[in-house]
Amino acid sequence: MPGLIIWKDQEINRMKKDMERLLSKLRNDFGMPLFSRTDKSAHFIQLSETQDYLIAEAQVPDIDPENLEISITDELLTIKGEVKREHVRQEKNYNSIERRRDTFSRTIKLPCRVKIEDVEATYQEGVLNISMPKCKPEIARGVKVKIK
Repeated sequence: MPGLIIWKDQEINRMKKDMERLLSKLRNDFGMPLFSRTDKSAHFIQLSETQDYLIAEAQVPDIDPENLEISITDELLTIKGEVKREHVRQEKNYNSIERRRDTFSRTIKLPCRVKIEDVEATYQEGVLNISMPKCKPEIARGVKVKIK
């Protein structure tokens, strides 16, 4: 049995190396990383709940609030944003301008319905706070049905 485990580990390590080689080649051919770690870690949403409100807190650093778009339905919250960067480098013989535009979009399913007309959002120091008042739960009506 130990021989099987060693063989399995060797095969997994060989597959990891093959995948790393493939991703490295793709990354070099396209000139940019396939999976940007900053995009994945920089824009996350934390959802918390009180008795009357759902509160979403999104980390969106380096984004102008003008470039944020929040849309909400009864049960879905979507946050979209765009970051525009420009880097100017001036040398003796040439000038270089590099422009970069990154977009992101996050959609989360809300655990309950919210009053979409009363949703409020604030943005301060790279943190977007969205306060969503919950809808009151509908009371189920019961009707006794007569059997004929």
